Amino acid sequence: MTEIDVNGMGTNEFGVQLREGDTTTSHRVTVPGDLIADLQLGDIDQSAIVQESFAFLLEREPATSILRQFSLRDISRYFPEYPDELQRRLRR
Repeated sequence: MTEIDVNGMGTNEFGVQLREGDTTTSHRVTVPGDLIADLQLGDIDQSAIVQESFAFLLEREPATSILRQFSLRDISRYFPEYPDELQRRLRR
């Protein structure tokens, strides 16, 4: 199982480290305000949104395939089901 470590780096920016066994990858992501508004997730902590977004990605690809720097908005270009799935996960 991959360990996900999310750290705030500034307004709407997060550093994420993924660890699985001897492999560690580092990522820098932004959480666009318009994405939060569009998905009506304004009451959810942004670090939880990032955590669930990486859990979503790890179910679909290995950590070494995840882009090193991106906006959470970019995920839906590769996985169109992302917005609906993120809402479902965070509204449980």
